[in-house]
Amino acid sequence: MFMKIFKLVLISFFLITSANSNSIYNLIKIPNLEIYELKTPNKLKYFYATKPFRLGVQKNISCINSDKKTYDEKYQIISKNLKRYSKEFLRKINLKYIVMCENLSISGINTAGIPDHVMKTLIIDLKFNEKYFERVIHHELFHIINDGFKDLFDENEWKKFNKPSFKYADCSTCSKKLGLDTYVNTNGFFTEYSMTIPSEDMAEVYSHLITGNYKISDDAILNKKIEFIKDKLKEIDNTFIF
Repeated sequence: MFMKIFKLVLISFFLITSANSNSIYNLIKIPNLEIYELKTPNKLKYFYATKPFRLGVQKNISCINSDKKTYDEKYQIISKNLKRYSKEFLRKINLKYIVMCENLSISGINTAGIPDHVMKTLIIDLKFNEKYFERVIHHELFHIINDGFKDLFDENEWKKFNKPSFKYADCSTCSKKLGLDTYVNTNGFFTEYSMTIPSEDMAEVYSHLITGNYKISDDAILNKKIEFIKDKLKEIDNTFIF
């Protein structure tokens, strides 16, 4: 009970005062952040890095601050894309905080985003992929969804959609299949990156559906994957619309 009261007091203080980096750190455990925007229709709260930061037990997650022009431009794109999610849906998937920075990496490997379902936070690299930036936003958001509903997004069930001869890699960074260009001839996968591991395949299907970046085809495997993602999202929120 004490912890619940403490959190309510902290959040109330955070919302009605000009928060500094220390109070933000107390909330989401990321240093060197300041508020970008708190008042949004779906209650998402946006922060930006003022200095480089490191996270993790071994401090293996790092990101650096960007410039005002980039923050302003990318915030417009991110907020436009995330406005489509209702506050009710975001509450169900446990997402509340968006952190903007650039050159995001884990153990020296660059990454587009880092979702943290427990801390209700999504860190987004503003310059990871300019060409597919909007699609990447939804790709990373899917990982928040997936982390909260692992049983729903059964990877063994997903694997059965593919041809018996196909095998995923052991991890997303264990593969050289990193291309994000959408295939003209899909053959069961939207992109090369889809072929790394099941969760990345799901995220690629989801991000293509959300952005409308696909055409209905006679690809039986991909169609099964599309229906799977649609059905599972409806189970989470029956008002969800792609």
